[in-house]
Amino acid sequence: MQTKHLLLLTTCVLLFGVAAGQHQHHLAQNNDTDTARIQKEEDFYTIITIPVPRHVELEVGGMVFMPGDKLAICTRRGEVWIITNPYMRNGEPPQYKLFARGLHEALGMNLIGDYLYVVQRSEITRLRDIDADGEADEYKTIFTRPLAANYHEYAYSTITDADGNMVVTLNLGWTGRAESLSKWDGWMLKVDTVGNVKPFATGFRSPAGMGFNKEGDIFYAENQGDWVGSGYIAHVAKGDFMGNPEGLKWAAEPGSPVKLIATDIPDTDEPKYEVAKKVPGLKVPAVWLPHSILGISTADILLYDDKGKMGPFEQQLFVGDQGQSKIMRVALEKVKGMYQGVVFPFREGFSCGILRMKWGSDGSMFVGMTNRGWGSWGTEPFGLQQLVWNGKTPFEMKTIKAMPDGFEIEFTRPVDIARAKTADYAVTSFTYKYGHKYGSPVINESNRLIKAVSVSKDGMKIRLVTDSLKQGYIHEVKLEGIRSSGNYLLLHNVGYYTLNEIPDGEKLEITDENRVVAKQAVSLEDDAEQKTAGTVKQVKKSAVPEVAPSKRMLKQPDSWTNGADQTIVLTPANNLTFNVSDVTVKAGSSIKLTFNNTDDMLHNVVITAPGAVDEIGSAALKMGLSGERMNYVPPSPKVLFYTALIQPGKSETIYFTAPSVPGNYSFVCTYPGHYLVMRGILKVVPGK
Repeated sequence: MQTKHLLLLTTCVLLFGVAAGQHQHHLAQNNDTDTARIQKEEDFYTIITIPVPRHVELEVGGMVFMPGDKLAICTRRGEVWIITNPYMRNGEPPQYKLFARGLHEALGMNLIGDYLYVVQRSEITRLRDIDADGEADEYKTIFTRPLAANYHEYAYSTITDADGNMVVTLNLGWTGRAESLSKWDGWMLKVDTVGNVKPFATGFRSPAGMGFNKEGDIFYAENQGDWVGSGYIAHVAKGDFMGNPEGLKWAAEPGSPVKLIATDIPDTDEPKYEVAKKVPGLKVPAVWLPHSILGISTADILLYDDKGKMGPFEQQLFVGDQGQSKIMRVALEKVKGMYQGVVFPFREGFSCGILRMKWGSDGSMFVGMTNRGWGSWGTEPFGLQQLVWNGKTPFEMKTIKAMPDGFEIEFTRPVDIARAKTADYAVTSFTYKYGHKYGSPVINESNRLIKAVSVSKDGMKIRLVTDSLKQGYIHEVKLEGIRSSGNYLLLHNVGYYTLNEIPDGEKLEITDENRVVAKQAVSLEDDAEQKTAGTVKQVKKSAVPEVAPSKRMLKQPDSWTNGADQTIVLTPANNLTFNVSDVTVKAGSSIKLTFNNTDDMLHNVVITAPGAVDEIGSAALKMGLSGERMNYVPPSPKVLFYTALIQPGKSETIYFTAPSVPGNYSFVCTYPGHYLVMRGILKVVPGK
């Protein structure tokens, strides 16, 4: 799991919901006299909290259902609990029984036959209850591996393949950069029940979750970091290289199906799709999850099969996010042999960081959560919740499919056809850098000109014809003002389609009826030529104003002939805090502030006006695609000074004159999700 990602944000649902156009309460921008009907996620999907006894620290690492509807959970504390009646049927509370203890950060578990196999950091352990008293009597080591005693060498397993092998993924360690410190770190392995190991693929960084699609192919969830511009899910086949070159140091080991070596991988910051054209075996994501918009710490993958009851989205994938305590929904398709597809928001508001998801026998989804050290939105350090669909169908985009000339959008309920022909549409393409730096800003962002809009006769589909498609790019498809035949707005009005291949097929004939003839917004990058198009409104994409450069002064002013009056040094501390919680300076004094990012993730320092820290932190969450490019510093007069977004192991020094008005100002990290915890007081007192 991406380490130390985002500590407890107590007002997460209220703060993040309006980010990046995905808020389910977005009102139509039109002059209609009738008011559109608004949907909320909780109108369809109820979150139920499963009570946990006070003496149980249920930091969920793995979950599996056992016979009798019992739920087994392994924890980061090294325990295994068996929960009877997790459904709380007949109003009865669940019962917890400690089955095993003394394990080392258990982050995965499988039930094979009658035995539980628990994945610890350094081994896979088979647990047996020989005397049938409800507690494990035998702990048998099935597989073991050496460790470098690095905290980031996590191990995961949540699925078994068709042959009964456990699919195991191993994190890279962290030493100021991701590093394969022990054999097979950064690999996916297949391990049978007697401990035979077969290396399967490499190039992983922090592969916290995995699952199957409807065809039985393996997908895994990756977390932003070095060589990973944003979180994503990707298909994994034997011999694949997923992108981080650290694991390639073991590619020459016996049994390795990977033939690449580290020097084969260029470090040029080109998009990953372009690099994959030059490096056979490099696998691109099937679906990117835009960072800070649809998660920040991608976790488990759960196929919506016949075990589930969660609305009209069968055969799609649900993807949990640990950092933002939310679930996304992914619809895949295979085009010219490559997986690609679209991701939508689904349900947020869980009480902690989601790591594991499982279907219950009643079709509900059980969600296991943990927080310690990683941090998350929500108010709890750990927990277990149940997501239940009430049987009502929300008005949603069910899926988006690629067409040779654009996209086809299918809905869960018919649209109002007349309004759909004059609604607001926008398609924006963008991508990320592929290189050794931690994460990436959005790059090459541009609007796609919409040339035609066609609505099917039954109102269930809309076809958008664009001027062009950008292969290998993410396409944000945004629909504003679309209403159902019952006058409801979409629950979520945005989806992000990853276009790896452009399908063949018949292009839509553009006629006077479907042609878009109104002036189109100018693109942001290389598509800046003015064009004309339709009666359909197209959402204009405009660059977010930059923050005044004087607020980030990197050179000491020449007027400071005697240097700074005071030097402040800030570093990250444990659990996403600063090393100091308050600093006192004199009004009008000259200040030199150095931020050393000794952490394993991105941070910044922003100094705000008194009482403005929550406003600025919340605004940073809403910056969408422009956030990382702008250092997650929103343009506001209440931002007084700031550093850039600093890479792990790097530092920056800024110079400023302390405010002339005494008071309690704030310093804060505004990287998405940090601001409610990673903050301090800059106390300005009267000068001499």
